[in-house]
Amino acid sequence: MPQQNKTLFSISYFPPVYYFSELFNTEEVIIEQHEHYSKQSYRNRCEILSPGGKQTLSIPIVKKSGEKQLITDVKIDYKNNWQTLHFKSLQTAYLSSPFYEFYTDAFRPFFEKKYPFLFDLNIKIIETLLYELQIEKELNFTENFQKDYPYKDLRTEIHPKKDYTKINPDYKAKPYTQVFSNTFAFVPNLSILDLLFNEGPGALSFL
Repeated sequence: MPQQNKTLFSISYFPPVYYFSELFNTEEVIIEQHEHYSKQSYRNRCEILSPGGKQTLSIPIVKKSGEKQLITDVKIDYKNNWQTLHFKSLQTAYLSSPFYEFYTDAFRPFFEKKYPFLFDLNIKIIETLLYELQIEKELNFTENFQKDYPYKDLRTEIHPKKDYTKINPDYKAKPYTQVFSNTFAFVPNLSILDLLFNEGPGALSFL
């Protein structure tokens, strides 16, 4: 029987709302730091709502052909200026949202400073999001890699290709007003930035 007071997460780039719902509602947060990097996951991507619909923002990484990389060893590729592209995409998507101007300065440094490692960037992002959401949680880290744990393990469950509603059937995404709500039906489980820019301090009530 899993221990409900602990939850294991992978790192994530501006994680989806469900990630933060689980984080908010667990007593102890544990971050996996000994796994191998997994492609096409939230570890290096997030999803926002743009004028054209759902948009994926991906961080390019330095690839090592044929080699598995520990998540803490994955380096970010800066050959192309993805930081400017991501920041402009956020501006296009959320400049007219109620709280964009209130929070944008807190996140701007992530699109200016060049963090060598993906893990370090994501941890700093999560810490900043916790602060801005006023969630008091300490991040703990795994001491080694284990396949199974006696508590909730979401390392592979929170994934762009998986239905988050099947992970926790009791979780119901509470709709909120999104920037392009006149164009699109409510899109659940986007990046936490979507919720934060639209609801501001009221975001906690949706977690």
